Amino acid sequence: MLTSGWRLAVCVCFLTFFPVLSVEPNSPQIFRGETVTLTCRISGGNGPYYWNKDGVNVHSSAENFYTIKVDQSHKYRCFGSVDGRTTTGSNEVTLSVIERPKAVLTLQPDGQIFSGQEVTFTCEIRGHVETEWTYNWYKDGGQIFFYTKSRQYSFRPVESLSAKYTCTGWRRSDSQTSETSNTVTLTVSEKPKLTVRVNPQSSVYTGDRVTLNCNLLSNGWTFLWYKDRVQVAEDTDTLHDTVSNAGETVYQCKARRGNYDSELSDPVTVTVRALPKPVVSINPDEQVYRGETVTLRCDIQDEEDSDWIYSWNKDRSFVSSEQEYRISSAETSHAGKYTCRGRERGGSHSSHTSDAVTLTVSEKPKPELTPSLKGAVLKGTSVTLSCTLKLQSAGWKFYWIKPTQSTETETEAETDYYTNTYSAVSVSDGGQYRCRAGRGNPVYYTHYSDALWVNVSESPKAVVTIKPDKHVFSGETVTLRCEIQGGGDTEWTYSWYKKDNTFYPYRTTQEFSFSSVRNDDSGEYTCRGRRSSDSQSSEISDAVTLTVSGECVSLFYLVINYM
Repeated sequence: MLTSGWRLAVCVCFLTFFPVLSVEPNSPQIFRGETVTLTCRISGGNGPYYWNKDGVNVHSSAENFYTIKVDQSHKYRCFGSVDGRTTTGSNEVTLSVIERPKAVLTLQPDGQIFSGQEVTFTCEIRGHVETEWTYNWYKDGGQIFFYTKSRQYSFRPVESLSAKYTCTGWRRSDSQTSETSNTVTLTVSEKPKLTVRVNPQSSVYTGDRVTLNCNLLSNGWTFLWYKDRVQVAEDTDTLHDTVSNAGETVYQCKARRGNYDSELSDPVTVTVRALPKPVVSINPDEQVYRGETVTLRCDIQDEEDSDWIYSWNKDRSFVSSEQEYRISSAETSHAGKYTCRGRERGGSHSSHTSDAVTLTVSEKPKPELTPSLKGAVLKGTSVTLSCTLKLQSAGWKFYWIKPTQSTETETEAETDYYTNTYSAVSVSDGGQYRCRAGRGNPVYYTHYSDALWVNVSESPKAVVTIKPDKHVFSGETVTLRCEIQGGGDTEWTYSWYKKDNTFYPYRTTQEFSFSSVRNDDSGEYTCRGRRSSDSQSSEISDAVTLTVSGECVSLFYLVINYM
């Protein structure tokens, strides 16, 4: 019995004196530099307590805990005292020490950042499960957020600034912390203002290709281009555009990075002019004659009054590089279709090609001379001689050869038409007439017309006779007759005049009668004949006076009444 009780007592004593060593935080791995607390628990025990590291006593204390900052892995045990007696060693605790992870702070986007642009900080504890951590955020050394679950921190700075940001991680499982991250400086600039440059800056014509550059001194952007407020291109800071419409075209650009857009640039206006089209003029006319001098001129109406180099083509073959192409003596080989165009001197622009102008070269013309009256011309009758060019071309003056007593004299007459006239008023105006036309400087003359003979003869004279007499009595029948002396067998119409006023114009008979003449029929009478064939007139007759007296009373009637 005694033996069994002793053994029981010894067993109880052994259990009571065995220390239990624990560590806080209780983690399989401790970060280097982390502070841990070792606690030695002995039931009924008291100090002093002894701490053994890797088999060597390193510390003793009256308290049952030992706080250390770990720098590497070690094995720990503890010993205590019970009633002045030292206990056996505790369980062994191994502190596995690893390097403290360092938070890595990154910023997106990288590069230059502008106000209003969203920025995102990301705090990474590399090599560790993300869900183990919460995060603390610092700006310029001051803490701004505690224990956030997200490893990202995003915001939109509304003004320019410069600040330093850091972060740390706090492991939720054991409250260990990472090292403070690297410092990231956030610099925020004013919202970017873009500028547009255009090339060329002047002399832009329809069909030209303009190049526009959108300038922004930072990387990572795409560019959007607008033409008259309509988006026309994306992804490049350079726009190449072929302008097709004359007038003003407005260009703008803006930059985009991620979901951030810059402001639109100031507008750039490109003024586009229609490519000029030359106009060809020909002097004296498109229809010319062999031997005539012809000048073709190329005129380009241009707002900028540019200096042009000219090029002439005849039937698509080059003939001249002067603005005026002069042909000093036209031949039939010069006939054809002429065009011109211009090229800017010192520039790259060429005008449109002019409309074609057709030059016709004919044989030297011969005008036709015709009179307005055929046959003999009566003295005093106006006759018109027409000098006519059948080929209707412009700019002619007409020259007349008319007979004189001594020599032929050529006279010049300007007209806007193709004819000119000459009037014969006397017998001496009869004779041979010729005409020709001329134009240009020096004057180019046509052939002379065939000669035309104009015969001018004396006009017959009208004679008035009155029957029964020039002196009659009221109530008598009186007949006036107009004779054309030397009028031959020609058919005439007649005009009668009383005191220079027409009385019966263009009567078809030579005579007219008063069946019962009155006193107021008295007066001077004249007549004139007009030839029905060509309307030429005779000379007017001499005046004949008709005198009408009171009634004639019969003598026989008076004698009977007297008786």
